[in-house]
Amino acid sequence: MKNQLAIVCTLFVSCLLIGCTAMPDKVTPVSPFSIEQYQGKWYEIARLDHSFERDLENVTADYSINDDGSVTVLNRGFNAQDNEWSEAQGKAKFVDSDNVGHLKVSFFGPFYSSYVVFGLDQQNYQYAYVSGYNNDYLWLLARTPTVSEQRIADFKASAKQRGFNTDKLIMVKQDPTQ
Repeated sequence: MKNQLAIVCTLFVSCLLIGCTAMPDKVTPVSPFSIEQYQGKWYEIARLDHSFERDLENVTADYSINDDGSVTVLNRGFNAQDNEWSEAQGKAKFVDSDNVGHLKVSFFGPFYSSYVVFGLDQQNYQYAYVSGYNNDYLWLLARTPTVSEQRIADFKASAKQRGFNTDKLIMVKQDPTQ
């Protein structure tokens, strides 16, 4: 009985860890993908709501490549209600190949979650459509604090086609004076 319980627990934990690096059914990561071009500062233009970014505006993400090939992720946002900045630093690694936009990111020790780039300006890396491991996590990132209405419309159409609830998108306030 003890061995069966250990096997069940091991399978359960394995399923949790694998599930968190999975991706939504209709989402395919971009390829080719270059982390060298992707590194640097990105502005969050739109997102689905979730607890770890709730009430944040002026959200940015900075990606930098480490010597071991992993990526340092620094997310930063301003909470106007509390009048303070919030930061979270994490680490990302490629799930499979380093030329496919599917990474796993961790902000909490050994626990990773998917980071899937499914839309990208392949020429200049000026915008990115990103999902998590399921349809509850979605972001539009850009190299500039604003994007065209056409880019937003394309993002919404692309996300909706993949099963995301675009009616619940939050358009993130970006104030360059802060």
